Amino acid sequence: MTLAVQAMRLVVCIVAFPMFLLNLLGMWSWVCKKCFPYFLKRFAMIYNWKMASLKRELFSNLQEFAGPSGKLTLLEVGCGTGANFKFYPPGCRVTCIDPNPNFEKFLFKSVAENRQLQFERFVVAAGEDMHQVTDGSVDVVVCTLVLCSVKNQEKILREVCRVLKPVRAFYFIDHVADERSTWNYFWQQVLARVWFLAFDGCNLTRESWKAIEQANFSKLNLQHIQAPLPLTLVRPHIYGYAVK
Repeated sequence: MTLAVQAMRLVVCIVAFPMFLLNLLGMWSWVCKKCFPYFLKRFAMIYNWKMASLKRELFSNLQEFAGPSGKLTLLEVGCGTGANFKFYPPGCRVTCIDPNPNFEKFLFKSVAENRQLQFERFVVAAGEDMHQVTDGSVDVVVCTLVLCSVKNQEKILREVCRVLKPVRAFYFIDHVADERSTWNYFWQQVLARVWFLAFDGCNLTRESWKAIEQANFSKLNLQHIQAPLPLTLVRPHIYGYAVK
């Protein structure tokens, strides 16, 4: 199987050689950062359509983590275009973080479409270093389709724990590696390098549940599913929430 993966990877890399060349010349990252928000805007529409019931179920108890005032303070890490906004409870105070500043205009369009929320600010930063957010200042942290692309999962989860108030929650949805005995995992391995470049650092073969299980949470509700998405490669998913 390993030889077959290597052989198929070589074929794919030859086909995608122009993209690798642009990356070698230092040009691909700029192109990707500029273009990716446009792709993600369209993808988010399809993803929300297919995953709406799961998102509604997952986020249905967000309000339970609000403080004594009843106001929920939420930090979304890797906010992208703001596709999750419509699933948040009315009056929720939302701060967004994303390392790509090109998402800003899409994000503010989502803010305008979701007036039921109290939008606080957009911070351009990586999830591994959220020093702009004070220790123990938020009730909920949300990450959807983010752990697949961060550089260091352990660091971002430490940051999540740092900014959360005691007995507050981290919510997540992400695509992950399929079971290793499956053909889908075979193709995830074959396409992993090209996928990483094409989709701004996204990893097809991450077993992100392991990092969450090893993080410093007192309670964890994590489930594996095959998401109802058109592309088989990203159907393996995890979702759930963890309490600090």
